[in-house]
Amino acid sequence: MKRVGLTADLVTRAAADLADEVGLAGVTVSAVARHFGVKDASLYSHVRGLRDLRQRIALLAATEFADLLGPAVAGRAGRDALVAFADAYRGYARAHPGRYAAMQEPVEAAGSHRGVDLTYGMLRGYGLAEPDATDAVRLLRSTLHGFVDLERRGGFNDPRDVEVSWRRAVAAVHLALVHWREALSE
Repeated sequence: MKRVGLTADLVTRAAADLADEVGLAGVTVSAVARHFGVKDASLYSHVRGLRDLRQRIALLAATEFADLLGPAVAGRAGRDALVAFADAYRGYARAHPGRYAAMQEPVEAAGSHRGVDLTYGMLRGYGLAEPDATDAVRLLRSTLHGFVDLERRGGFNDPRDVEVSWRRAVAAVHLALVHWREALSE
């Protein structure tokens, strides 16, 4: 029997919370149904299946992420904006590992590109035009994602303080962006 008050949004949020607790791979329609004390079939009137549920988690995460990034970079430019952006990125990935994992999958839905737009906006302070802007976005995303993914997996076993390495990685990206045109003209 369908539980009163069950909605697609409620199901999505519960699935996202579950993803943060047990990992995205642990999110199943059955696991979410158990959370609500309903049969799997009750969820199918709210989500079309596991793929749809994971896409909804990804869209929720993309929205939350953009809502976090916007205020973080507002009124900032250059290095200050980059540091605020990077710290917000890492903070979200740490606080919401399952949502963050879902965000790594392609999502084509209204609102899913706000984070990308904010990334391009933050990088405008470096004066990069296309195609350099796209290359810079790719460099930034791969650097930040690589760092937070390795950190999450325990890949930094050296005794060196990870915070120092994080700051240096962000500073290196800043230097690359400042000297982008020079580096490409060589």
